[in-house]
Amino acid sequence: NSHQLSSLPLQILFYVNGIYYTFYFLATLAMIVYKSQVFSYPDDFLAPDLTLLFIMAILEVLRLHLGSKGNLTEEEVPLGLSLAITVGSVILSVYFLVWQTYVLKADVIINTVLLLTYGLESVLKVTAITAFV
Repeated sequence: NSHQLSSLPLQILFYVNGIYYTFYFLATLAMIVYKSQVFSYPDDFLAPDLTLLFIMAILEVLRLHLGSKGNLTEEEVPLGLSLAITVGSVILSVYFLVWQTYVLKADVIINTVLLLTYGLESVLKVTAITAFV
């Protein structure tokens, strides 16, 4: 069978998300440091915010790796796992959008963009999985 089922738009989105998440991580880390210096950041809230950011980064690496691998090898299992991990990433992004100790306008903007890319990526993943099955 010579039909290529892997999704080029999805692969491009994985690449763009990898770059965007690097920016997102560094910006969020810088803002947490900034907030801890400028605002009276409760010490018992700083560690959890940082921990969640690092957990999110680990999830993101796994999510993008599995998604990219599943798409390129046209296998639904890694792509499905990537989709499942996206749920965790969405929850963490919503945390940084709504529930973290201090939410700046920049937090709102970068998390909204991240959530939009997760949404688009999820639609493309489901479409690709459907094509593979």
